[in-house]
Amino acid sequence: MISMKPGIVILVGAGPGDEGLLTLKGRDWIERADVIVYDHLVNARLIRFAKKEAELVYAGKKAGVYTMSQEAIHSLLIEKAGQGKTVVRLKGGDPFIFGRGGEEARALKKAGIPFTVVPGVASPVGVSAYAGIPLTHRDFSSTVSIVTGSNEKSREDLPIDWQEIARRPGTLVFLMGARKLPRIVENLIRYGKDPETPVAVIQWGTLPRQKTWTGTLKTIVETARKENIQPPALTIVGDVVRLKESIDWFETLPLFGKTIVVTRAEDQSASFIHLLREKGADPLAFPVIQTVPPDDWEPLDEALTRLAQYDGLIFTSVNGVRFFVQRLAHWDKDIRELKGIRIYAIGPKTAQAVRGLGIRVDVVPEQFVAESLLESLGGEDVAGKHFLLPRAAAARETLPEALRARGAVIDVVPAYQTLPPQNPNGDLAARLRRHEIDAITFTSSSTVKNFMAMLDEPSLLADTVIACIGPITARTAEDLGLRVDVVPEQFTVEALAAALESHFAQ
Repeated sequence: MISMKPGIVILVGAGPGDEGLLTLKGRDWIERADVIVYDHLVNARLIRFAKKEAELVYAGKKAGVYTMSQEAIHSLLIEKAGQGKTVVRLKGGDPFIFGRGGEEARALKKAGIPFTVVPGVASPVGVSAYAGIPLTHRDFSSTVSIVTGSNEKSREDLPIDWQEIARRPGTLVFLMGARKLPRIVENLIRYGKDPETPVAVIQWGTLPRQKTWTGTLKTIVETARKENIQPPALTIVGDVVRLKESIDWFETLPLFGKTIVVTRAEDQSASFIHLLREKGADPLAFPVIQTVPPDDWEPLDEALTRLAQYDGLIFTSVNGVRFFVQRLAHWDKDIRELKGIRIYAIGPKTAQAVRGLGIRVDVVPEQFVAESLLESLGGEDVAGKHFLLPRAAAARETLPEALRARGAVIDVVPAYQTLPPQNPNGDLAARLRRHEIDAITFTSSSTVKNFMAMLDEPSLLADTVIACIGPITARTAEDLGLRVDVVPEQFTVEALAAALESHFAQ
C-alpha cells in the first residue's frame, strides 16, 4: 500500500493591513497554495493572488467572537496537510507576535506535519511607521516593550506585571487593547507612570482609513470615549509620540482617506490604482467594461494577409496594439510584416506599447485624441494613401471620416470589443447612499455609458466628484446628465491622478 506524502503548512505573516507590506515570499506561497486559512485582519485584496481552484477558509475573530476555535484551526491545518495539500495559514501582522503562530507550529510539529514560517511586518513596526511615530529615537527612547492589551483567558485582571511595565523608561506598545484602554491607563498611572506621558492610539493602521488620536495618559481615555474608538487599534505610550507632528507623512498625503472609484477594465487598472494608492487614496476597483476579442476576426485577418499594401497603420489604444500583435502571432507572423509601413499612435501609452515591440513610431500627436492626429498629419499628403485602423468594435468615426474627406483610403477593422462585466460589484450603490465615495473616474466614453447603464439611481452621484480623462469622455458624461468636476490638461491616468490631487487640495 502506498501512503500519501504529507503536505506542508506555511505560516505566513500578511502584515498589518497595507497589501504592499506582504513579503515576496509570502505572495509566492499564496500563489502556490491549495488551501488558504485566513484571519479577520488580513487584507482581502491578498486573496486575489491565490489560484482559482484554491480552497479559502475564513478563521477570523472579530469583537471577541470566534469563527473557529484555536483547536479547530489546528485540526484543520493538520487534516488538509495530511491530504498532501499545500496549506497557507495567512495571519495579520507577524505569525509569532501575538499571532498564536507558536501554538500552531507546536501542534503541527506534534502531528508530524512539515511547516515553514514566513515572517510578516509586525503591526507595532508597520502601524507606528505609518503613524509617523518611530518606536526608538536616540533622543527619546532606546527600548521598546510590546504588550498584549487583550485578555485571552478571560481573567478579571490582565496577566501583566504592571509594576514592572510602568517603570520602564522606553516606548510601550499595546496591541489589541482598544476596549481595555481605561484599564491599561489606570494601571500605568497607579504604578508610577507620569500622567503627562504622551499617548497615541492608531486605528486601522497602514490603511487609507487610518486615524490617529494623541494625548496623554491623563486625557486619552476621555478622548477615546468621545471618539468611540473601536478595534483594531494600537496604542503607543512614550515620548516618541511627540515626534508625530514633525514626521507625519501618511495621513498628510494629498488624497489620504479619499475613496476613488476606478471604472477601467480590470486588466488595465493596476497602474492607475497604484498611482492613487501612492497618493494616499483608497481606490475601489469597479470595472464597468471588459476587453474581449471581436465577434468576428475575419476583417482583421483579411487585412493581415495584405499588410504590404498599407501605407500607414494607426493605433488609438494600448488594447488595439495588444490584440493586433496577438492576432499576428496567431497566424505565425511577427513585426517584420510591418516593414515600410508608417506607424501612428494616439497617446504616449499607446506609443509606448508599440515601442515595446521594438517598432519605431512615426507620429505621436501632442494631444491624445483623434483630432490632434489629424492636425499632426496637416503637412502630410494622404490623398490616395491606404491606412489600416485596428480598434474597438464601437468607436467614434471622427478619424476615419476626416481621412476619407482628404482622399485617403482607410480600412477600419475591429480588433477587440468592450462589454459590460459579467459580475459587477453590487456594493457601490449602497456605499454611494452612505456617502462613502469621494470621486468616480472615467477613462473612456465606454466606461461612462456602461457605468450609467448599471446605476439605477443617478441622483446618488449628486455629491460625488466626477473625473474624466479627457474632453471626449467628459462630453459623454455631460450628455448623460453628469456634472464633470475634473478634466486634466493631458489625457493620461498620471495627469488624471494629479488633477484629482489639485481638486481636493482646493
